[in-house]
Amino acid sequence: MEERSLQPKKVSESRTVMTEMVMPNDANPMGNLMGGYLMRWMDIVAAVCAGRHCEAHVVTAAVDHISFQKPIRVGEIVTLEASVTRAFNTSVEVYVEVFSSDVKGHNPRRCNHAYFTFVALDDERKTPIEVPPVLPLSSEEQTLYESAARRREIRLILSGRIKPKDATEVRRFFADLG
Repeated sequence: MEERSLQPKKVSESRTVMTEMVMPNDANPMGNLMGGYLMRWMDIVAAVCAGRHCEAHVVTAAVDHISFQKPIRVGEIVTLEASVTRAFNTSVEVYVEVFSSDVKGHNPRRCNHAYFTFVALDDERKTPIEVPPVLPLSSEEQTLYESAARRREIRLILSGRIKPKDATEVRRFFADLG
């Protein structure tokens, strides 16, 4: 079995960028990138990022709130940026942002984002394994790191794995609003 490091890792160590061009076969009849194709690309870039952080094979466990904010047209360039926000016992949360521009790099815009959760697996790809912690350095990384615990609890509530009354992070967040 290969030796893995569980030392904290900087977000920049696994940050992953993927670029695609929207071709006619990627589009719907209106000439916009089909949402399913974009979700596939997002899952790929997020999986590469998670695998790099975990130094292991990973599987998608959850996807939160994919937001289609702006259409992406045939011929445009799509840039997907993925970063690990936080590591838990055997899972990591990855934030993916999607940007689009024309082929010359003009008219850049943020079109989409989502949070993905991956579970790291052993070399036989069967059993979950412990993952290295995340070392957030920038203020943005720290904010995403801190809010990841609330997002995780919401995922666990929605999947039925914990009861809302047991959600300490979410309860604390709403208590702060009152």
